[in-house]
Amino acid sequence: MSSLTLAVRDCSTMLRRNLLHARRYPSLTLNLLLTPVMLLLLFVYIFGDVMSAGMGGGDRSDYIAYVVPGILLMTIGSTVIGAAVSVSTDMSEGIIARFRTMAIHRSSVFVGHVVGSVLQVLAGVVLVGAVAVAIGFRSTDATALEWLAAFGLIALFALALTWIAVGMGMASPNAEAASNSAMPLILLPLISSAFTPVEAMPGWFQPIALYQPFTPAIETLRGLLLGTEIAYNGWLAVAWSIALAVLGYRWSAASFNRDPK
Repeated sequence: MSSLTLAVRDCSTMLRRNLLHARRYPSLTLNLLLTPVMLLLLFVYIFGDVMSAGMGGGDRSDYIAYVVPGILLMTIGSTVIGAAVSVSTDMSEGIIARFRTMAIHRSSVFVGHVVGSVLQVLAGVVLVGAVAVAIGFRSTDATALEWLAAFGLIALFALALTWIAVGMGMASPNAEAASNSAMPLILLPLISSAFTPVEAMPGWFQPIALYQPFTPAIETLRGLLLGTEIAYNGWLAVAWSIALAVLGYRWSAASFNRDPK
């Protein structure tokens, strides 16, 4: 068999391994999904009327439309923590050291974790999206092309954050440390435009919200689904995603190739 065929076979094996782990231990993914679902319900039903009035909206339905794109991307940030924990567990239990000695394609170890995590993230986004639709979210003006672009953005952003999570898992001494190091992936959406417009924030805080990965991605997704202005956010979201994916891949590869202590 050619080297490409062998690489695909090894990647498929590692992907199957990680999907089996996710199926046998679903509690981690479900617990991570609870955060965005609870925040969605909290901000819609507890703060929805107040937030909508403060933003000049008419009723709670206006705020549902505003907050759902941010919650969908927050779902990505919370779910990929599972990849960091899974990779760190493999590192601490010694299976990664065993993989280093086997005649397998070295990148297949990463690809299995990354692809498996991205599939879980997309399933989580669909679940949270279904909850959003159930409580009143609608996107009637989006065309089929805009829906396709929205799905592509979510998948690309999920891939980028998953590579960062894998790098965090490789660099962490244990699963608990990996979970803690990945917490910024949940906290960053809270200081973005997910819940309130950047213009409504204090002037000194606005650059923090603007110049981070989540805000341009949220604004792009919001524009695709709701027809709001995207402007430069689309290119910025793609640039952030590519940069994070490359950074995460190089970080993971460097950690994997480093001699164990």
